[in-house]
Amino acid sequence: MGGAIINLQLATRHAPKFTRASRAMAFTIRFETSTPRPLIELVIFRTAQIVGSDYELNQHTPFMKMCHYNNEQIAEVSDWRRSKLFDDKQRALLGYVEQMANGGNVDDPTFAELSHFFTPQQIVEISYTVGTYYSTGLLTKALKIQPETDGRLTVAGQC
Repeated sequence: MGGAIINLQLATRHAPKFTRASRAMAFTIRFETSTPRPLIELVIFRTAQIVGSDYELNQHTPFMKMCHYNNEQIAEVSDWRRSKLFDDKQRALLGYVEQMANGGNVDDPTFAELSHFFTPQQIVEISYTVGTYYSTGLLTKALKIQPETDGRLTVAGQC
């Protein structure tokens, strides 16, 4: 997609079939959902925060900016409940992400609020996104994959 080969790809290439499958899922999540890309990016970013993946946060902060989140919004994603910078749809999304990524037990009111804004297809897309990026975040931590610091263009494209 125009970026350089990233450390995640370098580390996971030892299992090429898994790497191809993972890249296909990441491509689908980022470019082939009916859920608007800025909202998908918000899901990815909050999931990376919850799992504590510095690598994914480093990768997706530029994507958040490409998707028109400003620095203040990005700084307040982890404190979204108190923030005034997110609309009702984003708040419903973030509430769902938090419950799913913190054990998967989503309560009925949270699911009902999400269902108010998103179609069943979009809810499945959001859920796959949380699961995929939670897994990727764990992988980057376990394998101690470090963010790129050598000037490679690791993020390409647009929101």
